[in-house]
Amino acid sequence: MRELVLNCPEAQAEALSDLLLEAGVLSVSVEDADGNTDAERPLFGEPGLEPEVQAWDRNVLVALLPDGLDPAQIIEQLGDAGYADYQAGQWSMREVPDADWVRLTQSQFQPIQVGERIWIVPSWHRDNPDVPARQDDASAEGAIHIELDPGLAFGTGSHPTTHLCLEWLSTHVQGQETLLDYGCGSGILAIAAKKLGAGDTHAVDIDEQAVQSTRYNAQVNQVALEAMLPNDLSDGQYQLVVANILSNPLKLLAPMLSNRVLPGGHLVLSGVLERQALEVAQAYAPWLAMDVWQAREGWVCLHGRRPA
Repeated sequence: MRELVLNCPEAQAEALSDLLLEAGVLSVSVEDADGNTDAERPLFGEPGLEPEVQAWDRNVLVALLPDGLDPAQIIEQLGDAGYADYQAGQWSMREVPDADWVRLTQSQFQPIQVGERIWIVPSWHRDNPDVPARQDDASAEGAIHIELDPGLAFGTGSHPTTHLCLEWLSTHVQGQETLLDYGCGSGILAIAAKKLGAGDTHAVDIDEQAVQSTRYNAQVNQVALEAMLPNDLSDGQYQLVVANILSNPLKLLAPMLSNRVLPGGHLVLSGVLERQALEVAQAYAPWLAMDVWQAREGWVCLHGRRPA
């Protein structure tokens, strides 16, 4: 396969990407033309939110071509759309070496140990000898395996916020507690809670794909839980409520999440940067006193207990 490489300024990056896709390329990536130099400039925002700037000052557009697509034809279409500069030769081609892309992608996802007991294991590492044998008895102290492959929903187990929530659950689930995982993503927290011995567990997400992903992952991990959209969640309170989302949604959800906690129950929040911790805690202050349980890599896990 081959890649068509173009240079463009920030103002043209999005439009050119769309035109390349319309011309039949398989994919387009936008890279910083100043990457790995002193002029490199990071673009980032909170996870789940788009950055304010979509491209760099100087960009490299890399378009993957299917077999049989003539790059000259693409350049001609760009010229017809008003980008005649590229017809003067401001583009290049490069070969993409053959590779086993499935194996290459899988190699990026290794088993992850969280705390002393929890192991997140992609299916292709199911028989990995370096992973301790799983313990199916939740009351025992052996390793707990969560089989999870990367998918469309957030929660592969690699993010610090997921680790913080998993570690809290690992040290606090005593057995048979009712639990609500709000913003469940892949379902990793709800599945972990069930494997740790939690009782009735509900997982909720606003994204239908996340709900389907949670149901699928629960089936793979042989745990029983209910996954649903918010409107399908019936009235009720829980001994444990966990929400690993983002600070702004957490603040808006403060009344609802707080009132979902049974008297004497626990509320665990993550997806919060350290600098946002006080602001989020203040949003919950009318119902629960929230404190930082642990911090990691600039993120915090907040915990509060509703007065009995």
